[in-house]
Amino acid sequence: MTTGLARYDFAERAIHWLSALSFLYAAFTGLAMWSHKLYWLAGVFGGGNATRFAHPWAGLIFALVLGFMFRRWAGQMRLDREDRVWLRKSHQYAMNQDEGMPEAGRFNAGQKMLFWLQSVAAVALLATGVVLWFPEWMPRFLRLVAISLHPLAAVLAIALIILHIYMGTAVIPGAFRAMIHGRVTSGWVKAHHPKWFRLTLR
Repeated sequence: MTTGLARYDFAERAIHWLSALSFLYAAFTGLAMWSHKLYWLAGVFGGGNATRFAHPWAGLIFALVLGFMFRRWAGQMRLDREDRVWLRKSHQYAMNQDEGMPEAGRFNAGQKMLFWLQSVAAVALLATGVVLWFPEWMPRFLRLVAISLHPLAAVLAIALIILHIYMGTAVIPGAFRAMIHGRVTSGWVKAHHPKWFRLTLR
């Protein structure tokens, strides 16, 4: 049984993992269609026809779940003056040099930027994905824009997810467990989110 302080409730964890799974499915099937060198991935997901059919649906599920996440967390992701200072010193955070870094609330500035950039990427993926899903209904100009923008937005989103996984596993021990069990120790909160601990959890 996991004890400690509540970090994420069940709804937050469910939304997070649903968005993660749908994104990964959409990403891998998209990569299979994007490059012939990666087409072997289609075999993992049932072949070319199954991949082409399922990819846009997985993308739609990801966008819908991310919408719930946005509604849940957007108010907590607003960047303030301390967050801007944190971002200027983010290289220190990456090197585990926390001295002089502004105290983080429930989410630090890096997590907030990830949230906003991933939201922008998701909107771009959804908009261009709809164009590519129904090309016969779209003007030629939109099709050309979508062909160029969709993979660019996908590359951004994939890069952000890789960074997110790296930070949540290798850089911040305990962050991954928090998203599984929903709870963390008071020592973990004091070390990584002291402002949140001081204002709301103490």
